[in-house]
Amino acid sequence: MSAFSDSLGLLRTRRFGTFCFASLLSNIGTWAQQVAEPWLLLSLGASSFLIGLDAFAISAPVWILTLVGGILADRSDRRRVIATFQSIQMLCPTLLVILLLTGTVQPWIVIVLSLVVGITDALSMPSFQSIVPSIVKREQIASALALNSSQFNLSRILGPAFAGVLMAGMGAVGCFALSAASYLPLIWVAMWILPHQATVARAGEKIDRSDLVAGIRDIARQPNIRGALLTVLVTSTLCGPLIIFCPVLVKDVLHGDAREFSIAIGAFGVGGLLGAIGLLGVDAAHDRRRLSSWSAASYGLMTALAGLNPWFWGLPALLVLAGFSMSVSNTSANSLLQATVSPALRGRAVSLYMLALQGGISIGSLLTGISVSFLGVRDALLVNGILAVMAHLALGRKWMRSTVPVPAV
Repeated sequence: MSAFSDSLGLLRTRRFGTFCFASLLSNIGTWAQQVAEPWLLLSLGASSFLIGLDAFAISAPVWILTLVGGILADRSDRRRVIATFQSIQMLCPTLLVILLLTGTVQPWIVIVLSLVVGITDALSMPSFQSIVPSIVKREQIASALALNSSQFNLSRILGPAFAGVLMAGMGAVGCFALSAASYLPLIWVAMWILPHQATVARAGEKIDRSDLVAGIRDIARQPNIRGALLTVLVTSTLCGPLIIFCPVLVKDVLHGDAREFSIAIGAFGVGGLLGAIGLLGVDAAHDRRRLSSWSAASYGLMTALAGLNPWFWGLPALLVLAGFSMSVSNTSANSLLQATVSPALRGRAVSLYMLALQGGISIGSLLTGISVSFLGVRDALLVNGILAVMAHLALGRKWMRSTVPVPAV
């Protein structure tokens, strides 16, 4: 209990507490927009291809720019990086509100603005993720990341709930207005609450390819970090498609409607929140490798069982367990990564984590989409789940045999 209460005590600190609360508000707005945007495109007569293109526009820049974002996090004032790119992002929903009120919005404008959000996300998220270790003590990193994960999963529940109310009362414009306003607290915290010396800056040095490659090589040589990144990559590639193809599973296999789909997605968010809260009670000296590896294997098992499950109400139960496993595995891997890497490379390490997380989901969704067309969604998820369990058992065994000491996080 003392570990749990000590973790919650971080919320009472000026810097971390305000940062966590501002992040929660920002993420609520983001999730509200992500619910409203596909419906807006549909109302504008967009095809399924354009809706997919809109999602691709948000995720694609990660492959090209996230490593550059890692160098920005290591070389620049992270609070200014966050504030600058968040300000640019805020202009996107603001413009959509204006266009909706004037009746001049077009599908191609929505997609272009999504690309802007994707670019700014790829460049700023390493700074956003790596700022947490700079505002807490080293032994508090794991607790701080678990709390940060908790607020994200809470926003995953609250954002769609707010979106449902706003869509019913005001239409999509209400969701975009909420999204635009939600950026303001985080920008204010970044500029006035976060520390000025948030990174090991080397002003005047240019970002070059050799520095990028050298940094990645130094990170990849560390067995603990390599194991964490591989675990996240395999999980994202093979298990991430469970949520991406959940609408197909609910509608075509379990014959559910939009309400039941919302219940299923909410169940995943509840599981993620419970997993993050559970990590708050884990002692700092606990081996995060085992937590990450076994939870990743559990996520694979839930993915396989979701493919076998013939009843709708079995799906939310499995998704609660899947969300719990995903949250514990990814947050534990992230905690180990950030506690192991040197401060000078932390931004690049986080950018590699993001690349494994988001890049894996994009690859997995593409490959699973192909397998769904041949096997059907149930068999495709079953195959993914079995492969994930086998891969994590093999990766976990190698990871545990590492002779490198695991730092207390």
